Amino acid sequence: MEQRPPFLAPPPLRQSQGMPPMRYDPPRQSLGAKLKKILWPIALILFVVVKWFAKLKFLFVPLLKFFPAVLKTGGTMILSIGGYALMYGWQFGVGLVLLIFVHECGHLVAAKRLGLRVGAPVFIPFMGAFIALKDAPKNAWIEAQIGIGGPILGALASVACYLIYKVTGLPLYRALAYVGFLMNLFNLAPIGFLDGGRIATALSPWLWVIGTIIIGVLMVMHFNPILLLVFVFSLPRLVSLFRKRTDEEKRYFEVTPGQRALMAVLYFGLAAALAFGMKLIQDIEMPKIAG
Repeated sequence: MEQRPPFLAPPPLRQSQGMPPMRYDPPRQSLGAKLKKILWPIALILFVVVKWFAKLKFLFVPLLKFFPAVLKTGGTMILSIGGYALMYGWQFGVGLVLLIFVHECGHLVAAKRLGLRVGAPVFIPFMGAFIALKDAPKNAWIEAQIGIGGPILGALASVACYLIYKVTGLPLYRALAYVGFLMNLFNLAPIGFLDGGRIATALSPWLWVIGTIIIGVLMVMHFNPILLLVFVFSLPRLVSLFRKRTDEEKRYFEVTPGQRALMAVLYFGLAAALAFGMKLIQDIEMPKIAG
């Protein structure tokens, strides 16, 4: 070991017998000094963020206004995908939610084309999705156009899935096509708040009675909570058929013969096309979709 000269060696530590060893206690900081040490970096970061935001506010302000819609649509989409993925696998869950999204976009496009304000689509796991009309339709013809917009675009998306299956042979797209055809056909049932119930306002509101009977028979044969909800929430419109209408209500249901004929062709033609699409693939055993 290197020996140091006596004048460079550190002085020996002295400890009195019975006394604790010596220790170094740093000086205590005041509360104000501690807060200053903690808060000044935060203040600096906030200053930089505010200055940066001020320069780019033309970009951030529209995004902040759009954020609630993104949160509602995107967040509920993720929840729905998660719910379907637990039962059918993530691939099928993503595909099904996208089919529902396209269906709802059909309503949104139709409403926008007619000059109505609508909210962003909101998804409900295992129940589908909906868009909120901020402006009520002025008459049955407008309501019917909004109602049929969803099944038309949804049917096209289902056809696209079937064509992808024919090209790739992937069973996932065959299953999505079948479910898409079934989902849009179910929505054409002429009852209450389903798309078919809205379309029926331009054809004949008495079709709601037929729709109620169809849903009732389905509940007896294959009970499902969704069918029960559709049945219950459709009762107010059904009851309204048996009371005297006001002059305003009579004007609401007034449509021209040409409008009624056009909507009938679209409605029954679309229902037949969806049923044909199901028939096209229902004889093939539906595969089990794994995530």
